[in-house]
Amino acid sequence: MMRWVDHLIVAPIVLPLLAGALLVLVDEHRRRLKFAISLVAVLGLLAVAVALVAFANGQPDGWRSEVGVYLAANWPVPFGIALAADRLSALMVLLSAMLGLASLVFAQARWVRAGVHFQALLQFLLMGLCGAFLTADLFNLFVFFEVLLAASYGLVLHGSGPVRVGAGLHYVAVNLVASSLFLVGVSMIYATSGTLNMADLARLLPGLAPEDRLLFESGAAVLAVAFLVKSAMWPLAFWLLPAYSAASTPAAAIFAIMTKVGVYVILRLWLLLFVDGSGPSAGFGRDWLLYGGMATIGFAAIGMLATQDLRRLASYSVVMSSGTLLAAIAFDRPAVLAGALYYLVSATFAASALYLLIELVERSRAFGSGVLAVTLEAFEAQGALHAGPAIATDEQDDTGIVIPAAMAFLGTSFVACALLTAGLPPLSGFVAKFALLAGVLDPAGSRAPDDVGVVAWTMVGLVVASGLVAAIATMRIGIRVFWVQVRRAPPRLRVIEAAPVAALLLACVAITIQAGPVMRYVESAVTAAHRAGAWVDAVIEAPPVPVPGEARR
Repeated sequence: MMRWVDHLIVAPIVLPLLAGALLVLVDEHRRRLKFAISLVAVLGLLAVAVALVAFANGQPDGWRSEVGVYLAANWPVPFGIALAADRLSALMVLLSAMLGLASLVFAQARWVRAGVHFQALLQFLLMGLCGAFLTADLFNLFVFFEVLLAASYGLVLHGSGPVRVGAGLHYVAVNLVASSLFLVGVSMIYATSGTLNMADLARLLPGLAPEDRLLFESGAAVLAVAFLVKSAMWPLAFWLLPAYSAASTPAAAIFAIMTKVGVYVILRLWLLLFVDGSGPSAGFGRDWLLYGGMATIGFAAIGMLATQDLRRLASYSVVMSSGTLLAAIAFDRPAVLAGALYYLVSATFAASALYLLIELVERSRAFGSGVLAVTLEAFEAQGALHAGPAIATDEQDDTGIVIPAAMAFLGTSFVACALLTAGLPPLSGFVAKFALLAGVLDPAGSRAPDDVGVVAWTMVGLVVASGLVAAIATMRIGIRVFWVQVRRAPPRLRVIEAAPVAALLLACVAITIQAGPVMRYVESAVTAAHRAGAWVDAVIEAPPVPVPGEARR
């Protein structure tokens, strides 16, 4: 008989589904009731996610192994729908729940009144995210992928406005093309292998006939393009900047994890199908991931230097994190992947917090202050050039001026986001990049003596340079935002708006303080996923629950 812990695997899908369906039926004017339902559902999802992480990490009285499997409709693999939870998928579900909670609370301050069905769309998005992370079947991955995309279409258009509608329609068109590619790739894989269960594919691929292997790899390539579009790899990242920059603030905050869906799927399928020891297809697509990821880092760094807009800066940081993760996957080393997974958590928290913070910062700025800051810089530089050092200044002595609490919070939070984005100490961004680069330069993880060579040092140079560029770009804008000489009243911040930002940044502080346990967890997650044998065996050998009536017959 199934135990209650086994049903927790399907709970992250069922909870937001039921909550979203209920919220659709509630009148929009009953905002408190809708918020209460959403909050209970997201808190329940968060509790379930914490339990999944604990059970996947070997919590006593948990699953019989470190991989929990749920057979929907009680059909055995590969005929039925299978959900599987391991350390990797449980961590992604937890990350989704935390970002969903932050977006929900922040939106309650004002954004829920800017449109309809925000809470319901958020619940359906969480359902699609959790389903994509937990499914063990490519077709059901397509289903959950479409669910989260359909919800994201509504969220990206939430709040209306010509700029948001234009960017949203562009976003919809690009993702419809990506969905079509997804379906074509899945069809080609099924035509050659006869199955879409990921564990079954991993078992059958090494023995695939040579005449079918080319078609299988072609289908995998088409499928990869669909997820590389979602991962925003250059040159496929053209859709992300206008869409994320124009989206409402809480929608952009939850969208910070959307690109990680593509990264997660590529990581999962790569470790199952194309690592060394997987047969003739081992290493398929490695160069595309490596050089595409590196090009993405360079593209995002150039964009950060070029932009003067905070929201586009945050969007470029999302692209940069995706490029770093894709390049790290191509190295195919557990140490690199462990650092990359830690980096994924830190970068996602940082990007989400930055999107939320930007609205609070921009709300406190006087109209035209950004233009005035640039103008002041230009005139001061010109005056110094013509007048020389003899010009006397009559600057007002500002010593002893008290910084308002709201400005202190905004400034401190912005500095924290800048440090996290750039990967500077002492926060988790530095720990993540240090662990990632240590794995890249570790000769013990090399497949050949020359692996720590041009490619490895190029990766190190790009990551370090991109961090320097991110620090310059964020601090340049930060100086103009917080130190521009414009008289303005101190901003008024509501607790319901400031709390999500503080919570996300405190989460980054927590994983910095607890870097040892967190690194051990991600190392275990990557090691188990890299071997993949336990995951494959757990899914394939999961027994259906005996039915008493059938047993008697």
